[in-house]
Amino acid sequence: MKRYCQTLRLVDDEQLIRQYVEAHAHVWPEVIEGQRQVGILDMQIYRRGRDLFMICDTLDSFDWDRDMARLAALPRQAEWEAYVSQFQGADPTAPSAAKWQLMDRIF
Repeated sequence: MKRYCQTLRLVDDEQLIRQYVEAHAHVWPEVIEGQRQVGILDMQIYRRGRDLFMICDTLDSFDWDRDMARLAALPRQAEWEAYVSQFQGADPTAPSAAKWQLMDRIF
């Protein structure tokens, strides 16, 4: 299993942050299924204020660039990304990698 960690900062608006949290309590089933199709085994997002931290566990064969591109091309994934981008303060057409920043493991 491979593990990837990313960070992102939400917009400075408590109402939008609450909506973002609520949206993630009801992630569209097609988005979850798409993650499984490309080799993401588990994804968790944690929040502290405006800062998010994502843990993404994948198959050993998972290649970040290749498989995230495959995910972005799946039905409803682009729609989901556009929807949540309003909370992230990001361009809705920007790829996930332009919003979420991969972190380096140091320990």
